[in-house]
Amino acid sequence: MCTSHAPDPGEAAPAGAGRRGFLRATALLGAAATAALALPATAEAAATEASAAWRPDPGSRRFTLAVMPDTQYLFDGPSIDGAPVEASLRYLLDRGRHENLVFLSHLGDLTQNGAKDEVTAIGEAFGLLDRHGVGYSVLAGNHDVKSSTTDQRGPTPYLDAFGPRRFRGKPTFGGASPDGYNTFHLFRAGGRAWMVLALDWRLSEQGYAWAAGVLARHPRTPVVLTTHELVAGDDTLSAYGGRLWERLIEGHDQIFLTLNGHYWPAGRATRRNAAGHDVQLHLTNYQNRYFGGAAMIRLYRFDLDRNVIDVETVSPWILGRAAAGLNELERQEIELSGDADRFTVDIDFAERFAGFDPVPARAARPPSKVLVRDTVAYWRFDGHEDGTAVDGTVRDLSGRGNDLALVTVGGGTLTWSSDHHPDQPGHGSLEFRGYRSPLKGAYLRTVDGAPLNSATFRDGYTIEAFYRLPADWDPAHHAWSGLVSRTGTGGAAGRTGDDPDEPLATLSLSDDREPQWAVRPLNQQGIATNWGQETPLETWWHLAVVNDGRHTTLYVEGCPVVRNPTAVSVGITSVGLPWLLGGYEYGGRIDQILHGRLGDVRIVARALPVTSFLNH
Repeated sequence: MCTSHAPDPGEAAPAGAGRRGFLRATALLGAAATAALALPATAEAAATEASAAWRPDPGSRRFTLAVMPDTQYLFDGPSIDGAPVEASLRYLLDRGRHENLVFLSHLGDLTQNGAKDEVTAIGEAFGLLDRHGVGYSVLAGNHDVKSSTTDQRGPTPYLDAFGPRRFRGKPTFGGASPDGYNTFHLFRAGGRAWMVLALDWRLSEQGYAWAAGVLARHPRTPVVLTTHELVAGDDTLSAYGGRLWERLIEGHDQIFLTLNGHYWPAGRATRRNAAGHDVQLHLTNYQNRYFGGAAMIRLYRFDLDRNVIDVETVSPWILGRAAAGLNELERQEIELSGDADRFTVDIDFAERFAGFDPVPARAARPPSKVLVRDTVAYWRFDGHEDGTAVDGTVRDLSGRGNDLALVTVGGGTLTWSSDHHPDQPGHGSLEFRGYRSPLKGAYLRTVDGAPLNSATFRDGYTIEAFYRLPADWDPAHHAWSGLVSRTGTGGAAGRTGDDPDEPLATLSLSDDREPQWAVRPLNQQGIATNWGQETPLETWWHLAVVNDGRHTTLYVEGCPVVRNPTAVSVGITSVGLPWLLGGYEYGGRIDQILHGRLGDVRIVARALPVTSFLNH
């Protein structure tokens, strides 16, 4: 607990300090920061600081939330030492643009006794953030106020220094409870609003009602709840933390992450809320470590594309002293790398927030919106009841007459599905159930006489397809099936380089689920091949093969793959035979049938830019 003595015998022992073999961040402070860590002593220096405004990027999908836990031993009566706090704040300012720092949260117990001189001293240190306009929150811990009181305690030195008056006018300040001890703060990051709800050491009935009201007024905003006491150790909540969970956190799905100090060592817990979603609850406190924790900070690096929060713990004050030489204890504390201090939280943000702020599904787009100039074939598979069998002809919506006919093998079937890539124009797909040995399934082929059968695309082409492989996809039975293929062999076309039994063109999936475009260009005897990377199961993917008349590039989700050949590649050889969807021929005979779902397929007789792909 946050007391002036060691934890009770029944509490967990402090975590051992992890240490990496290099000082990753020592160079980040720079010579100026290591030489002088005090606040500016003159109005001129303060004015210089104020000119360097804090401007995080609100649209970036990578951003950082900084956390500073209990600093009480640094502000304890006659032994006040603000340098470590100042060093941490300067570090954040110095790294703010690189980290895209959006907010700082202090977790309470700013001081040891809550005395006026202690509170004033740390208040002056935080003035550095005020001068730069940095958004931050603080809250009262049991050492900042009388621990037996709730947020209805009335005036205190803490409230004088860190009450609502301090935050009014700040762009991130949302408001405070009437008593002034609870606040909420809003910032923009990743293109949306986020909230930090900073709650007092002990909530009164009025405090609970106020917090619930704030959440009700911001029903679609994800919330990081900060308070001084909640998690007491790994997988353990304190008695008060349990009440806070039951009365506020459990029933409000917006709260996805909580941060608290008070206890040590650092730990984590996960609880399932009333909506059935996990809430991450983190304990961070280093006051038991060298120099009272030296104002260590946690960096919560959000990455909305990778769906992770990467967490790191560093001591900027010790980092800043490294150039002058560190003592033995400082060398152990410069950066913590144990499992409780450096870790990654996996969180699918869209799925986690869908209960209170669902991402609207992209509407279907009519064929007219995607029939770009020089479209020679466009097939889509929406408008049918799930599970019903494909029967008859699938029309080419380009109007070019490249219709598709059904071919069955071994009694196989082909069915309609409403499943689709989220960015697919048509909200439907075909479900193929191919199987090798014995060969079974169904696929589609262009009708005899279709113009596509003889097209050679000398001036370039773009071939696009959406696909998804199921969980039971097995390379032993399903590998090397074609998404889109041209029939006719190299041997039949007089192109005997490489394997003459391979088809003239195929967009296939390898045994490692790598998309591959293998084609016999008009200007080559052999096969030109583009390779993509492994694509996971149960995920929709968009592929595009683009040839500009000289070179071919394979794209996965609009991203070029690494193995795109540099040799000149002109057109696609033809012997006038059909194209296949979901089928692959070898030696002129059907050899494999797709096991998976195939969405919209479009072929255009020119190179398209990425911005014109079907998934844009």
